[in-house]
Amino acid sequence: MLSNKKLIERGIRAGDSEIFKEDRIWSRYSNDKVDIGEHLARVIRTLSKAFPLNKPMRALSIGSSNEPQFRILETNFREGLYLLDLEKAALDIVNERIKRQVTTHVSTILGDYNKAFLHPKNALAFLKNKLAAEKINLITLHHSLYYCMEKDWHSIFANLYNYILAKRGAMHAVLMSSRSSNPHTTTWIYNHFAGKFFNHHNNQSLRTFKKELEKINLYRKAQISLKTSCVSFMPGDFEKFMAVIWMILLYPQVHRFTLKQREYITEFIYKKFWAKNKPLLQLQDHLVLYRGIGFKGLI
Repeated sequence: MLSNKKLIERGIRAGDSEIFKEDRIWSRYSNDKVDIGEHLARVIRTLSKAFPLNKPMRALSIGSSNEPQFRILETNFREGLYLLDLEKAALDIVNERIKRQVTTHVSTILGDYNKAFLHPKNALAFLKNKLAAEKINLITLHHSLYYCMEKDWHSIFANLYNYILAKRGAMHAVLMSSRSSNPHTTTWIYNHFAGKFFNHHNNQSLRTFKKELEKINLYRKAQISLKTSCVSFMPGDFEKFMAVIWMILLYPQVHRFTLKQREYITEFIYKKFWAKNKPLLQLQDHLVLYRGIGFKGLI
């Protein structure tokens, strides 16, 4: 059995792993993807009701990583499924699967969605060059808005809505809730350590964003809904636990904690979670925007 000191050392080193590997750990040992899948299924069910049975649909997954929802999306969007991500290693995994399983209607796109959709000109170029000039029935942003400045959300959503989303379609975004008083949640962990070391707190709130969208004339005919769920994470390995903590803390992509800070954080997590066998919880918000749907959509 490893000593506490050795576990701490391994927990610190876990921060060196790639994002898609950290996300894979989170996907394997939490019910996050099950939760997303359940809400995604409701969105797809709504879209399916809105179209004739023989109408094929198209989907774009933004920040797809290695796409844990691949099977749900692949089977429902036979006209075309496009997976956009910044990490080549994550898309390589999907490309191997596409080749092995002969899912030729699935395409991967290497790129930064901030650059692709922040400006109308770029969004139009993306539609023409990457989507064969055919608009999309479903756009997903599952935990990908963390890597976009909150002030840019409106521009990105407006460009997606105007230039990428079909006249009948949906957008589904998922993020952890921005506020929580529960010290065992990812939100509390982020706000505590990002606040302590960088004087930064999570201002990325889908709840606030929903209220803002409802006031904008562009979306006056859209249905905009929000729902909050709770996810639990508890692997059987402390290094894996810490890999996800570093992902939640956006290290090193956003917050570059020093070695001493990482030691402090790792020891804190060990004492407050691992030694007490406490799972990490995540309150997460689901924002769904329906366009051109003549009935109340599911969320």
